[in-house]
Amino acid sequence: MLDNEPRRRIVSIPVAFAFVALTVAACGGAGPEGVPDATVAGTVHVCSSCHGPDGRSISPTFPRLAGQQKDYLVAQLQAFRDKTRADPHAQTYMWGMAARLSDPTIEGIAAYYASQTPVAGAPNASPETVAGAKIYTEGIPSENVPACISCHGEKAEGNGPIPRLAGQHQAYLARQLEAFQSMARANEVMHENSKDLTPQQISEVTAYLATL
Repeated sequence: MLDNEPRRRIVSIPVAFAFVALTVAACGGAGPEGVPDATVAGTVHVCSSCHGPDGRSISPTFPRLAGQQKDYLVAQLQAFRDKTRADPHAQTYMWGMAARLSDPTIEGIAAYYASQTPVAGAPNASPETVAGAKIYTEGIPSENVPACISCHGEKAEGNGPIPRLAGQHQAYLARQLEAFQSMARANEVMHENSKDLTPQQISEVTAYLATL
C-alpha cells in the first residue's frame, strides 16, 4: 500500500498533463499526421519539466531524449501507455504521463525529440572509461558478454528501435542495465547481454558511454 504522499504525486501527473496540453491546444495549427502542433507542443512542454528543454535533461533520474532514435521513442511511449514496460521508474513517472497519448501524438513527440541536437559527452581518459571502451567494442568473451557496438553502433548512436546511448547520464544507463539484469525491465536480449556483468563492469561501460 502506497503512503498518501506518493499517491498524490502520481495521480497529479496526468492531471497536470491534461491541463497544459488542453491549454496550449487552444492555439490551433496543423502538425504531423493531422495532429495539431499545439497538442504536441503542449505535451513536450510537460515532458520538459523532467527531461529538460529540448530533451536535454540535467538530472540522471531522467534520460536525455535529444537526438534519441525516433522508433525507439515511439516504442517506449507505447509501452508506457500500455503498461508493458513495468520497471519501477516507468510505473512511477511514465505510466500516468503516457496513459492518454494517441498514436499520432506519440509519433509527433518522438519526431520532435529525434530532431534535436544530442548532448555531447564529456571525454576523459580515466582507467574506468578505458575499461568501459573495451567492453563496449570487444565485449567480454570469457564471460559470454557480447560487444555493445554490434547493435548500438560505433559511436553508440543507435539505429531505429535500438536506442542511442552516447552522451546519456551514466547513472541512468547503469540503472537500466541493472533493471535488465533483474528483468524488472523485461527484454530477453538485453537480459542475456547484461546478466553476467558485474557492478564494476556496469560502471565502466556506462562511464564510457557518457563520454561519447
